[in-house]
Amino acid sequence: MAMEQRLELKLAQKLILTPQLQQSIKLLQLPLLELSQDINQELMNNPLLEEGMEKEPEGNATSGTAQDEEKFQQPSEDAEAPLEKIFGFTTDNYFEERESDGRDFGYFGEAAEETISPFERNSVKADLYAHLLWQLRLSPIPPSLGRTAEIIINNLNDDGYLQASMEEITGSADVDETTAEEALRYIQAFDPAGVGARNLQECLLLQLEPLGLKNTLVEEILTDYFKELEGKKYKQLATSLKIPINDVLAAIKIIEGLEPRPGRNYSSDEPIHIIPDVYVEESEGKFIITLNDEGIPKLRLSNYYRKLLTNKKSLGTEEKQFLEEKLRSAIWLLRSLDQRNKTIYRVTESILKFQEDFFRRGAKFLKPLNLRDVAEDLGMHESTISRVTSNKYIQCPQGLLNFRYFFSNAVPSSTGDISSSIVKDMIKKIVSEEDTSHPLNDQKIVDLLKEKGISVARRTAAKYREELKIPSHLKRKKWF
Repeated sequence: MAMEQRLELKLAQKLILTPQLQQSIKLLQLPLLELSQDINQELMNNPLLEEGMEKEPEGNATSGTAQDEEKFQQPSEDAEAPLEKIFGFTTDNYFEERESDGRDFGYFGEAAEETISPFERNSVKADLYAHLLWQLRLSPIPPSLGRTAEIIINNLNDDGYLQASMEEITGSADVDETTAEEALRYIQAFDPAGVGARNLQECLLLQLEPLGLKNTLVEEILTDYFKELEGKKYKQLATSLKIPINDVLAAIKIIEGLEPRPGRNYSSDEPIHIIPDVYVEESEGKFIITLNDEGIPKLRLSNYYRKLLTNKKSLGTEEKQFLEEKLRSAIWLLRSLDQRNKTIYRVTESILKFQEDFFRRGAKFLKPLNLRDVAEDLGMHESTISRVTSNKYIQCPQGLLNFRYFFSNAVPSSTGDISSSIVKDMIKKIVSEEDTSHPLNDQKIVDLLKEKGISVARRTAAKYREELKIPSHLKRKKWF
């Protein structure tokens, strides 16, 4: 076949995500805390944006964003006209606004000194790394092992387990495996007991010597019968060890008192508090939807730079192009934020319409719902609803709930289809009320649900149980 080169003209339609559209999609799926961080970053990067007052006057920059962009794209007949005429803004003197704020930005004043009292400084909790490094500095470890020991400390996770392999440790420290093992033994002797272990079995074994449990039944079970211990096969353990079951249970009770995560008491992580994105409150028989804007900076366009753009004589070509680009970016951000708020409000309104019985009467009246139902109701794409409901929360009379809580599959029952979330709540209640010495298996749970008029397969019940992070009946059994 002969090879030839030729030119062809083809027409094709493609969906191209512009940077502005990408930003709009990103803002839509951001939770409240990340949105605040993103806006603050934009405030630092874009001089055309500034943080406004809590209550903006009517006709502010945010409300007229669409008109502002349209006017910006159209050339003005009067080239020397003020920017206020082009955009339709009401402006005030930039520096007078700053002075009336009563805020000191520290440009001309002395730097603020750090004022932390000794009590506050001493109350700071040391993390695991600092605690181990402090012990290493005070220990009589040979200098030849010190650097290797410090590398090992750097490779511990928050629970105190060694994440790197010994081959990686020897490669990083440029030592042989014997030296690395010796350095690891030094670390494993530090407080808290069990730190530096490579797995759960080693972690529990390291805690025996400080408790005086070496060469006991506890050590024998952990060393030789760890698989049986994990499966709670205590009768099999007693048979293998040829001892009474009560002796095995006494040893198991001691093992349950050991710490599987020795580093967690030194965790410096602060608890994460969930902030609701939307509030739904009932007032006089009607539900009121309020978007949470607490902590979100109130944005507006800078009067100073808008005035500066109108003075062509004071700006060079590059400076003017830079400010015009930043102005376009600022206007698009304001539009995106406005569109984000409207979309979240509409999605919440649609969920409220579908799940009104839940909001009025409680969790038992939650209906099956999927993303497609809301998308069709609002005339939006399903992916948009997915972005809106991702990592966002509603504060309502029933509590603080994830948006995804309201979306669930249908499960057949004697009274009609019900939400799978209701079935999960029933499984959780059944398990919480069971006899822990004789826990219910999945088939028993299915039988109890059937008595309540709910028909689910055993594998479905097992799936829901696993989603609720409830162990199997063998692992839930209590022996004492």
